[in-house]
Amino acid sequence: MAAAFTALRVLLGLFFLLTGVVKLSDQLSADLHRHMKLQFVRFAEVFPLKEFGFVPEPGRYLEVVGWVEVVAGLLLAFGPQLLQEISNFVLSVIMIGAIYTLLVLREPLAMCTPATLCLGLLLLLNIRGHAAPTKPKFE
Repeated sequence: MAAAFTALRVLLGLFFLLTGVVKLSDQLSADLHRHMKLQFVRFAEVFPLKEFGFVPEPGRYLEVVGWVEVVAGLLLAFGPQLLQEISNFVLSVIMIGAIYTLLVLREPLAMCTPATLCLGLLLLLNIRGHAAPTKPKFE
């Protein structure tokens, strides 16, 4: 079972790495990158910290989310356990923010499915994705 969770962790980390790269560069898909730029204009309008006076510039917002996804995805896939746990938490917060944003924008629930699925997999890794501690032999 540990191999399945390891494979899930690596695949999910690579998925976030890929989505981050798409946000940062148009080299993989110019159309998707352009679409993300347009979407982040809308996302910046409903940014959760807007109530506190912080409204991000859409281009900068896209870059920050992209870099966080790239770094956290790499650490989730290939980092040591402590950094995997930290990146799992960071990516979970990003997915919660994505779901919040889509719901506030009144997007169809189907648009929330990828973020919800990713959040569920991250939580699964957080709960069950680590090896069980070994019992001492002298019991």
